[in-house]
Amino acid sequence: MSIGFVLLTHHQPQQIDRLLAQLNKMFNYPPIVCHHDFDKCALSVDHVSKNTEFVRPHVKTKWGDFSIVEATVQGIKLLYELDDSPDWFILLSGSDYPIKTAQAILAELNSNQYDAYINHEKIRYKVYQENPKISLIWQKLAYERYCGLKLFSIPFLGKRPYSRDLDIRIDNPLITQFFMPFTDNFSCFVGDQWFYANRRSAEYIIQFHQQNNAITSHYRRRMFADESYFQTILANAEHLKLKNDNYRYVDWSTKAAHPKTMELDDLPRLLASPAHFARKFNLEVDREIFDQLDQIILG
Repeated sequence: MSIGFVLLTHHQPQQIDRLLAQLNKMFNYPPIVCHHDFDKCALSVDHVSKNTEFVRPHVKTKWGDFSIVEATVQGIKLLYELDDSPDWFILLSGSDYPIKTAQAILAELNSNQYDAYINHEKIRYKVYQENPKISLIWQKLAYERYCGLKLFSIPFLGKRPYSRDLDIRIDNPLITQFFMPFTDNFSCFVGDQWFYANRRSAEYIIQFHQQNNAITSHYRRRMFADESYFQTILANAEHLKLKNDNYRYVDWSTKAAHPKTMELDDLPRLLASPAHFARKFNLEVDREIFDQLDQIILG
């Protein structure tokens, strides 16, 4: 069984180089496709190993925009156009780093009959309407993002920056069903952006996206499509078997818009986790955790 990688990067070129080097050491120079947004950060490609290809031209990406989906699909498509295209690929950001050995990762993929490892949760209107607990705030937010209709906003005249505009919206599916591509037989799913998939899933994603159907058109108009588009495609495919786990360690304890940056104090929790990769790392914040992980993983 062979494995490859699709990387989405846009900053910290030294950290990108380190991630590429680590993947090469671990997996003996696997096929890697990197979509790097050169508009956001320069990256020298002259010294990059020959097993790494770059998406050209790159997509100009924007946080929360459908351009992230386009960049991902372009990366997957290029990977499976290679002569040595892999049986499996793993989607990584430039802020990810492996926390398990190559043997452990490959053993998991070899021991199961799944087609993809991806967090996916079905979005249901009635769930948060009938049981509006704190734990279901994510359901409500996801429903509004992908299944609701925002009509217009009324500017709030309070003090900035803490004031927010009042959104006038329609979320009841009795009305929104006429404007949404989702049905009882094709549901909306959400989850973490990063996932693993095999060749069959990759080919299905590429084929689905190229059709430019109502689902794709819908997500082009939605923020944070990268946290729902691939889940919706794969989870509605009856011929694919998914595991609801992407083996990614992420610490949201700071309750901020972005996860906690990993530091050396986090190392015991990383190693105790069943996850294969973790995020986010920052070479400028803590270089020692990279060194420790390299020593543990590579021996």
